[in-house]
Amino acid sequence: MTALEQAAAPVAVPTSETRADAPRGRTRVWVVVVRYVLLGVLALIYLSPIIFMLVTSFKTRADAAGIPPNWIPDPFTTQAYEAILTASGTPVLLWFSNSLIAAVLHAVLVVVTASLAAYPLARMTFRGRGIVFSVIVATLLIPPVILIIPNYLIVGNLGWLNSLVAIIIPTAAGAFGVFFMRQFFLSLPAELEEAAIIDGANRWEIFLKIILPLSKPAMATLALLAFLTNWNDFLWPVYVLFSADVQTLPAGLSTLQSANAVRYDLLMAGAVIASVPVLLLFVFLQRFIIAGVSRSGLKG
Repeated sequence: MTALEQAAAPVAVPTSETRADAPRGRTRVWVVVVRYVLLGVLALIYLSPIIFMLVTSFKTRADAAGIPPNWIPDPFTTQAYEAILTASGTPVLLWFSNSLIAAVLHAVLVVVTASLAAYPLARMTFRGRGIVFSVIVATLLIPPVILIIPNYLIVGNLGWLNSLVAIIIPTAAGAFGVFFMRQFFLSLPAELEEAAIIDGANRWEIFLKIILPLSKPAMATLALLAFLTNWNDFLWPVYVLFSADVQTLPAGLSTLQSANAVRYDLLMAGAVIASVPVLLLFVFLQRFIIAGVSRSGLKG
């Protein structure tokens, strides 16, 4: 382009609209910045107990009990982990494996029983379906603590006391799992089943090959919730487990607390070990949890 053409080219003059858009754009940027700052502060507040637990587990015994507490270990040490992992009277790794086995098997049983019970209540028509579902949901109003004595008598008569079976099976068929899976099944389009019936599939084939593959988010969410419930359960294992070799981690850590009432470093180290599976499960299953919870509430 020559100098004459450049001189003749029109010059873009800012209009009132473009001048108004500039401060509006800066306002949007500030709104986004403030939003992220507030979210970061809230996240830090919610994570502060976990951070303090982790920090305390790497302190010495004196530093962990110091007042006021400090956020930086001085000195940084792993003696708390070495103490609880090597002590003969506190088999933390054995308690960890017992809790892991019990929680995984319990979660599998919860998903199986809830899916089998929820499918006919959601996708099949039979007399008394509403009454059956109402009775199941009504059991959610019963406080679990009042069932301890009946469940203890049943477990004792079956010969399951002082075994992991006692904390795996009794609560595997719960009303919440049936309600949760039913709500998700209701959100699935009925046309899929109608097309499968036309192709000659029976109810069992529809359930296994169509409904369950589409229900992976709900099953993953329910499995995680069941895992957490069993993993964190403290009261029931204390009643039915007596030997140290079959004890679960929450109940075992309670004995650690009674034996070392002021050893906050040991208690925090045990809490960190107990938190690892929960955090890992949430990290890997969070997308399934979001999908399962969002879709399970579409229909009532």
